[in-house]
Amino acid sequence: MVDEFAFIHSITPGAYHHQAILTGIGDDAARYRINQGEDQLVCTDTMVEGVHFLRQTMPPYAVGWKLLASNLSDIAAMGGVPDYYLVSAAFPEKWFDDREEIFQGMSDLADRYMVDLIGGDTVSAPDTLVLSATVIGHMTDHRSFLRGAAKPGDSLMVTGTLGDSAAGLELLQNKRHAGEGHTAFLIQRHQLPLPRLDAADLIRRLPYRAALNDISDGLASEAYEIADASHVSIVIEREKLPVSEALSQMPGEDQLKFVLNGGEDYELLLSVPSEAAEDYQNLFQKNHLLLTNIGKVIKAQGKPAVFLEESGRRAKLEKSGYNHFKK
Repeated sequence: MVDEFAFIHSITPGAYHHQAILTGIGDDAARYRINQGEDQLVCTDTMVEGVHFLRQTMPPYAVGWKLLASNLSDIAAMGGVPDYYLVSAAFPEKWFDDREEIFQGMSDLADRYMVDLIGGDTVSAPDTLVLSATVIGHMTDHRSFLRGAAKPGDSLMVTGTLGDSAAGLELLQNKRHAGEGHTAFLIQRHQLPLPRLDAADLIRRLPYRAALNDISDGLASEAYEIADASHVSIVIEREKLPVSEALSQMPGEDQLKFVLNGGEDYELLLSVPSEAAEDYQNLFQKNHLLLTNIGKVIKAQGKPAVFLEESGRRAKLEKSGYNHFKK
C-alpha cells in the first residue's frame, strides 16, 4: 500500500493553470496572489458514503467527479468563475486502492474548467468514506446573482433538461432500463454531471438583474429557496418543463417526480425581468445551449409559495427535496 506522503505526491499537479499560484501542494498552506477589482467566491461541499452515494451505484472515478461538480455548480449559481480547489478525504481501508481513481475523477473535471488543486488533507477512517472539497473562485462583475434578487413579474427560466440524474439513480438502484441508448445517457447524467459554468458565463454577458440557484435538491426545493429569499411566490407551468428524450421514455408520473424532487441535475434556475427573457433565450440559442421559460414570479399572498400550474389549475408544491436533518 502506498503511504500517505507518496499518495499526496502522486496527486500533486505537475503544472498549474493559474500563474497567480505562488505555492501549491507541498507546504503548510497554499499561497496565491489576488487580482484587484475582483470579488472572491468560496464554497464547500461534503459527500458521505451511504448518504450521498453508494458503492454499488457510483464507481470511484464518478465519486471524485461528482464531489467537485457539486462545488463548481455552486460557483456557477453565483455567476462566478472557479479557480482553485482543496480536498479533504477520510479513507477507510476498503477504499485505499481506489484513492487515485477518485482523485482522477476530480482532476479530469478540473482540467475541463482550468481549476487547480492547491491543497487539502488525507486521513484514514474506520468504516465510511468521507470527502469534502472547497472551491475558490472569483467574480469580475460586481452584480450579485443572489437568490433574493427575484421580483414579481419576472420570468422563471431553467437551463438544460431536468430529472435525468434522479432517473439514472432509479435505473441503477432497481436495475431498470429506459430503452436502447437512453439508459446509458441517464446513468451518465447521474454519475458524471456537468456544472453549468458555460451558462453562468452567458448570464454574465447580459446587463440584467438575475436571481440564480443551482438544482441540486430538486426543482421544487430550489424554487422555494428563491421564493423565500426574495419574499415572492413562484408559478411553474408543467407543460413547459424541459425533459430529455431519454426521460420521456419513462412513465409520466415518474417523470414529474424526478423533475420536481429528484435533484443533482446541477442545472441553473434563474429569475430575470420578463423583458430580458427573449434576450437570454436568443443568446443561449446562439451558443447552442438550452434555456427554457418555465413560469413566472408573482407577489406572495402571505408566506412565499411555489405552485405547479396545469390546465389552468394551480396546486401548491411542498418542499420535498432532500433534507439531511428531516426526521
